[in-house]
Amino acid sequence: MKKWYKQLHWQIMIGLILGLIWGLLASIAGFSGFTVDYIQPIGTIFINLLKLIAVPLVLASLIVGVTSLNDMTKLSRMGGKTVAIYIVTTICAITIGLTVVNIIQPGDFLPAETQQELMSGYQENIEGSTQSAQEVMDRSPLAFLVDIVPENLFASASDNGNMLQIVFVAILLGIGIIQIPKEKGEPLITFFDSFNDVIIKIVDYIMIIAPYGVFALMAGVIVELAGDDISQALDLLGALGWYSLAVLIGLLLHVLIVYSSLFKLFSKMKFSDFFKAIRPAILLGFSTSSSSATLPVTMDRMENNAGVDEEVSSFVLPIGATINMDGTSLYQAVAAVFISQALGLDLSIAQQITIVLTATLASIGTAGVPGAGIIMLVIVLQAIEVPVEGIALILGVDRILDMCRTAVNITGDAAVSVAVAYTEGLLGDMHLEDD
Repeated sequence: MKKWYKQLHWQIMIGLILGLIWGLLASIAGFSGFTVDYIQPIGTIFINLLKLIAVPLVLASLIVGVTSLNDMTKLSRMGGKTVAIYIVTTICAITIGLTVVNIIQPGDFLPAETQQELMSGYQENIEGSTQSAQEVMDRSPLAFLVDIVPENLFASASDNGNMLQIVFVAILLGIGIIQIPKEKGEPLITFFDSFNDVIIKIVDYIMIIAPYGVFALMAGVIVELAGDDISQALDLLGALGWYSLAVLIGLLLHVLIVYSSLFKLFSKMKFSDFFKAIRPAILLGFSTSSSSATLPVTMDRMENNAGVDEEVSSFVLPIGATINMDGTSLYQAVAAVFISQALGLDLSIAQQITIVLTATLASIGTAGVPGAGIIMLVIVLQAIEVPVEGIALILGVDRILDMCRTAVNITGDAAVSVAVAYTEGLLGDMHLEDD
């Protein structure tokens, strides 16, 4: 058994803590510029490495998974289960968020003068998100289906936001390979199988620098939030403390209630063992704020530690990283009601039901758009006729909360992959000996 300090999740945790300490010291001592120029780039390189291998990993592993199938109905059945469970968990997340924010009423704790300061300080950041949200709403109802089918594979592969297109192409290629004579298809299967093994080995190499990358990312986040005056960050967190608390309580309840129920219904795996298997991916998701960047690690942990068959993980997880946003959707609900409360607007039951429907649809329709969280929130606010300028009230703490909701998004993707694997008879034994 490895010594505790040699275990990956502990190394990442230490990196997070040291990055937090460094960021605070940098803000107090006034060398934020040094941190931004010479430390934060290490974190950026780490994220870029993860993003670099995400597309080839999904492409190769999914082709291998499809070619191992003898029955195409299994693939369609798996897809139906995946989308259905994702939609149900998203609706549950939004409902929990609305319940928590209506109980806590965080908008009532925001002083009027603080509200004015936040509105004036962050007003200029809203225009771009409003324009992007309008572009999403102007699209046809079936535009997201059109977006799944690419017109150019290489163009799709150049952007990790097009992961659904990569999934579509991989499935198409896999089906094509098994439909041609076996002697012709076998070399392609062998190639993609070997290519997949190479990518997984590269993931192992990248994870060697994970603690350093996480340290740099965390230091950069703190410096970005505080600048050269840590008191500004503390004042901001204090003013929006009840709002942040409402989001965090909602996220925690969603994990403990919805995902634990999912395991009881669709799996015999212990919830605690699941978290042991997925810890490095959750910590990376927290530090990077990107489900796509963390995808290679999530797939690796679910296959090699949680016992999820590659056939399931390579299909369910890329889709989840694109359209399953439980944490983000819950945040939309809390933020929308908080902004309404802060602006003195009372939302009716009908408007709150509208939040559930709009946030659920927006989580799919804006999945591939950069800054999807804020764009989704603009769409939700416009649907319930709340001034979008109110987003300025929450932008100051959005980066920290984004880290938390991304961790929940990744947990949700992984939990659904366990449920789908179990129902398909493709959930093997767990391997936690290295943890």
